[in-house]
Amino acid sequence: MRKNAMLALVLLLLSVFTAGCGSSTINEQNPDVENEVTKNYITVGFSQLGAESDWRSTNTESMLDAFSQENGYNLIYKNGQQKQSNQITAIRMFIQQEVDYIVLAPAMETGWDSVLGEAKEAGIPVIIVDRRVDVADKNLYSCWVGSDFELEGKKVAAWLKAFTEKRGISADDIHIVNIQGTIGSTAQIGRSRGLANAARANGWDILDEVSGDFTETKGREVMASFLRKYDNVNVVYCENDNEAIGAIEAIENAGKKVGADITNGEIMVVSFDGVNQEAINYAKEGKIACIAECNPHHGPRVSSLIKTLNSGGIPDKFNYVSEKLYSSFDDISEIVVDGSTYTIDELE
Repeated sequence: MRKNAMLALVLLLLSVFTAGCGSSTINEQNPDVENEVTKNYITVGFSQLGAESDWRSTNTESMLDAFSQENGYNLIYKNGQQKQSNQITAIRMFIQQEVDYIVLAPAMETGWDSVLGEAKEAGIPVIIVDRRVDVADKNLYSCWVGSDFELEGKKVAAWLKAFTEKRGISADDIHIVNIQGTIGSTAQIGRSRGLANAARANGWDILDEVSGDFTETKGREVMASFLRKYDNVNVVYCENDNEAIGAIEAIENAGKKVGADITNGEIMVVSFDGVNQEAINYAKEGKIACIAECNPHHGPRVSSLIKTLNSGGIPDKFNYVSEKLYSSFDDISEIVVDGSTYTIDELE
């Protein structure tokens, strides 16, 4: 009996240990990751703003893969749940835990001066990823990695101009609604600015702009509202793929057709990200006319910057990731933006 009891205890302990070593999944119920601290590894505190889109989830996976123990890191990951206050709390926790580096994907551009000042006083370098921060002292962070969001907007606008001109569509006949991203985010600011400047330059009519918060649900709601309010919408500028998917559903629910033949009553949808498979399939079908890629794979780039800092080097302040432009329409093979030529990658 004693031997059987001892064996049962051993099996119980083994089962607990095995469960504890299982792989974790990123979700809203279990949003945080904290690896067991290992000596001689680089400890990184990563504050992600949330999980509002497929792009964000892919970005998080890239970061977690890069900062694995196999790659020489101890990672403390906190999901901000789309709240800046949660991220500020996480950063202060990282400071208390004396991490080697802090990586921040900020929910908003402003409101970071105090907490980043605390990190600087503690001697902890901060790397900003994706969206930018607007702080009085640029030395509060070491460097930034991400996309040129205004350039993304310029690319889509240049494609729209070239495409409509190729098909003989007058600028006066282009009526655009913009489903914006989260207001105040760097992506929203840049993509909205890219469209606004192009509309002024080309004489396009922007009927309205409302935030869809980068989500499918809000994208659907905003598009449905636009269709009730305007009867001449023929171009929908969605500031991410999730919004585009929602917008397409709203358009089709209203009995209208999505496509690029706007002279014959179709409504064109353009988008950003290029991560969501459903959106890519829509692009292949022509329901999304053009997608500007927003590269989410920041992890390896951030890891490289940390290694540069760790060896005493000074990285570039701003580090842009390379990105493509996709369309299934072969009318346009390339565009020119600010003197640079960009090839259109055709989806088949």
